[in-house]
Amino acid sequence: VQLQASGGGSVQAGGSLKLSCAASGRTLSRMTTGWFRQAPGKEREFVANIRRSLSNSFTEYAESVKGRFTISRDNAKNTVYLQMNSLKFEDAAVYYCSVTERHVAGPMKREDDYAYWGQGTLVTVSS
Repeated sequence: VQLQASGGGSVQAGGSLKLSCAASGRTLSRMTTGWFRQAPGKEREFVANIRRSLSNSFTEYAESVKGRFTISRDNAKNTVYLQMNSLKFEDAAVYYCSVTERHVAGPMKREDDYAYWGQGTLVTVSS
């Protein structure tokens, strides 16, 4: 599977951005898709995920983004989105999308829960 992340850019604090993760070679509605981010000098961290359609597209969020970020999927476009609102300086990072065909009942917030990764897209937050 190939993943293409896009939508990053520079935004003022308090603004919004919408990231996209387009897939080829697999059907995202049958997979769990996750978003992770990595800020300079920090480890990559979980942001959000969305389960396959058979799992009711259940979503999980990191505590730091709950209420501000929304993950969604357009099955017709085979694309997962991350809508980011009320952006803060600490949201600045390279954002990565990832997918896995594994399905577990518990949380899927670790990097090693995911098998395939796209290239990152840079989000910069300015004053």
